[in-house]
Order: sequence, then C-alpha cells, then structure tokens
Amino acid sequence: MFKRVENELELAMFNGIWTTVWMEKGYELEFSDQALERIVVVTQEGHYVGTSEIKPYSPERSAINSAFAFSEHPLVQNAGQAIAEIDKMALLKPYRGKFISDLLTSAVYVAERLHIRYFVSLLEPVFLRALQITFKVPLAKLGDKRFYKGDYIVPVLFDMAHMYENKQLYNWLDYSLHASSATSGKEAVKAGMAKG
Repeated sequence: MFKRVENELELAMFNGIWTTVWMEKGYELEFSDQALERIVVVTQEGHYVGTSEIKPYSPERSAINSAFAFSEHPLVQNAGQAIAEIDKMALLKPYRGKFISDLLTSAVYVAERLHIRYFVSLLEPVFLRALQITFKVPLAKLGDKRFYKGDYIVPVLFDMAHMYENKQLYNWLDYSLHASSATSGKEAVKAGMAKG
C-alpha cells in the first residue's frame, strides 16, 4: 500500500529509503526544499520499502532542467500549471519486483488528485524499460541516454492524465492500495491488511 508522508517519523523513513537506494546506485544525494507530495510504500507487515516525491516544476527554476531542456518540449510548454516533476522513485532491493505497482499507483493517484497532466523525470534505463514493457506506462523519451550525477539517465515525460482518465487499461492500477490520510502508522497497516 502507499500513503503520504505526514509526520517527522515518516519523513525520516522516506529519507532513509531513497538515500539507501541512491547510495547503492552511486547517485549524488539531493534533498528537496519543496514538495507537493511525498509518498511512502508500506508492506502489510508495516515495513517502509519505497518512496516517490512530487515536486513543482518550473521552466526557469527547476534543477532538473540542468540535465535536459524539458522547457523546450511543446507538451511541457503547453501544460501550464498541470505539470510537475516526479523524483526519488525508489524501492529497497528486496522489494523491487512486487511493489512497483504500488509505487506507480501512488503516482497516478497523486497526479489525479492534484490535477497534474504530466510528470517530467530522469529515469534509469532499466527501470524505464520495465515501465514501458511490463506496465505499459504512457511516456515519451525526450532525449537520449546520458550520464548525470552518478549514472545513466533518460529524460522522460509521463502522460499521467492518460492513466487516470483510462484506469481500465492498467490492470496494476489499484487505488484501494492507498491508506487513507485519516489513518496512519499501525492503523494504516491494519487498513492495508484488511484490504488484502
């Protein structure tokens, strides 16, 4: 299941997960001052195993533009305020196969709730391939693979609106995996177990 980060303990868990994955991969650590939403993936047993962070996107100020000129793409230019950046998509190594759908569902859920049509991102090529082949995520590669801050990445644009407007096309998409913001901690885990 997934839930939004709502307190200091969950923020510490969030930071612990993505920094562990980044160090394992050899990436540079970049903490964000601004986030629209931070999400954690939690197992039914209550283990925090994954993260994603949705950040505001600005053609002038977003650091992601130093890796690729996203602001020059027509879809980005025409998106107005309906675009954001998705960052820190991470799963701890033992959980990478089973919990990708939770991570992806959380991204679609947040995009729909915040009325975001597109996400820009820098993806590791193997993860990008899994999203395309296994999950059929609608995305556009905006440039070629390039080395950036510790690894090769590909600049991509996710069509989030296509997913939340056509949920029936994605059998992995399951909003029931969301732990209500009214529940937290052990209550959230119990809620997740009741649904499983």
